[in-house]
Amino acid sequence: MRLFLCEKPSQGKDIARVLGANQRGSGCFKGTGVSVTWCIGHLVEPAPPEAYDERFKRWALEDLPIIPSTWRVHVKQDTLEQFTIVKQLLAQSSELVIATDADREGEMIARELLDLCQYRGAVLRLWLSALNEVSIRKALTCLRPAAETERLYHSALARSRADWLIGMNMSRLFTLLGRRSGLSGVLPVGRVQTPTLRLVVDRDRHIERFVAIAHWSIELRLIALEQTFTAKWVAPDRATDEAGRCIRQAVAQQALTALRQAQHAQVTELRTQRIKDAAPLPFDLSTLQETCSRKFGFGVQETLDIAQALYETHKATTYPRTDTGYLPESMWAEAETVLEALVLSDPSIEKLIQTVDRGRRSRAWSDDKVTAHHGIIPTLEPFCLDRLSKDERTVYELIRSHYLAQFLPLYEYERTQVRLDCASNGLLAQGKRIIEPGWHRALKPDQAFTEDDASERSQVLPALAEGDQCWVQKVELKALKTQPPKAYTQGELIRSMKGVARVVTDPRLKATLNDTAGIGTEATRANIIAGLLKRGYLYKKGSSVHASQAALTLVDSVPSAIADPATTAIWEQAFDKIEAGQLTLDDFIAKQTCWVSQLVEHYRTTTLAIHSCSGPNCPLCGAPMRQRTGKHGTFWSCTRYPECRGALPLAAEGNDMTRHRKRRRSKPYG
Repeated sequence: MRLFLCEKPSQGKDIARVLGANQRGSGCFKGTGVSVTWCIGHLVEPAPPEAYDERFKRWALEDLPIIPSTWRVHVKQDTLEQFTIVKQLLAQSSELVIATDADREGEMIARELLDLCQYRGAVLRLWLSALNEVSIRKALTCLRPAAETERLYHSALARSRADWLIGMNMSRLFTLLGRRSGLSGVLPVGRVQTPTLRLVVDRDRHIERFVAIAHWSIELRLIALEQTFTAKWVAPDRATDEAGRCIRQAVAQQALTALRQAQHAQVTELRTQRIKDAAPLPFDLSTLQETCSRKFGFGVQETLDIAQALYETHKATTYPRTDTGYLPESMWAEAETVLEALVLSDPSIEKLIQTVDRGRRSRAWSDDKVTAHHGIIPTLEPFCLDRLSKDERTVYELIRSHYLAQFLPLYEYERTQVRLDCASNGLLAQGKRIIEPGWHRALKPDQAFTEDDASERSQVLPALAEGDQCWVQKVELKALKTQPPKAYTQGELIRSMKGVARVVTDPRLKATLNDTAGIGTEATRANIIAGLLKRGYLYKKGSSVHASQAALTLVDSVPSAIADPATTAIWEQAFDKIEAGQLTLDDFIAKQTCWVSQLVEHYRTTTLAIHSCSGPNCPLCGAPMRQRTGKHGTFWSCTRYPECRGALPLAAEGNDMTRHRKRRRSKPYG
């Protein structure tokens, strides 16, 4: 019997329908000579330290480091029934087809089961990028030998074991050191979560320590050829900082007086540049999450859940957990079918699709740049658009627009810079004129790229020439201050996690990192952020996220190498090398084991400097609290505010909150 092992029941149902396995069994579907079952995610998980030795139930410094000689997994109790079903089906099967998600985690979900159940039959791999019928049938005709994807399993094991070594040893070590310093509770240290916290902590501290610098700007309204436009005064070098801002008020005031007395400004130089912008690539998951966060205010987990529903439930888009926006060149031949399916799903876009160039091949199709998965695009088959929720439709239309953009012309515009002289002062005016909207026609107004349009460069300038004179209509001095960096939104945090090389300042580490080096994976980043929010290490404030006092304590306590995002990014590159066959699993784990052992020995006798502002736990939800100041003074506020409005008076700094447990307020103190 051939057995198909899927990751989720919904996948199993889709594949079983195509295979004709229509007989529903307990935890499976059966047909003639074929069965389909599923894992419900991970059915097994890494064994805890006490599974290796009973004494590890008690946390003690003398027992560290804990280094397994032979790694173990055990069956998760809440899915024991499904594990038993899968094990029985494996015993009855002569051939297995791994049909879990086509990524590292999917590979590990299946192969850990095969190892635990000691399966010895033939193994093949079904590699799916979409769950619609056409895609499943196509994938079934080209099953891969299991050996082709085995290194994915080794890469996933490397990640899992590195997480275990760091999490189990460092969490115990720093929790025990924290207790010596009077800190109650657990200090959880994670290979990915701690560097993620570090990103937010660093940004929050940068904002907190930011010192504003005063500067002055002069803006002029000019008229030429019966058209009004805006120009800005160009301050002399002696009065500017490195960013070109005028930091000497006296110089700005002197220029203001001269400009207000002038009647004309003369064009001294004019430069026009024609710019052609290619269409953005189809989405990868991180870019989709960042875009939905910025444009629609969606949380990153919310975006992932929607993208997963579009893939699994509605069969509207392809596999979402991808790290690239490029497409295989072979998929270009399927474009005609995809475009026809788009019209059948949504007749309202027929007029737009009639304008696309179906023979156009954009930069998106490139075999060299496709990884294990390709960009997120619409599927080959129509679906019922009316079944989508409002948010699902918003994300679907965004994905669809980026696919349609591949078949539309380049976006072309002219960028013009005009330099003028006014009362011996230099002025600069910038303008933009759209020549060909091109692929922008595929975008709805809320999807358009408006960052550039928000600047004065988006204005349309009159048809000026060198020597032309412009009337001075208005002159205005603006007293400004430099602004601190903005706090992270969830989408921007995902972006920094993915491209961590951009935020690393150490030149040695920066040289080691690839330009695309990141922390976490497309499949895990949203869960990492969600977990930090749930445990109170991050909290939301409007659309931004901030680090709680507990996060400051954690980041300040652990070794800088563990908290440094560059370290984890280097490990992620090691996982890629394992997948590529350039590094073995055993060599990687040996290096990790040595490193963790050295850290334990180095920090075993350290005294932690507990953050002075650490507060009590929230009496409502248990999350850490932080000090806030309101109209009635300073008080303790839940770090999950406004989701949780728990609050305590400042005097309540101990952990004995019994007398405050029953006190619930609709508003915080202050």
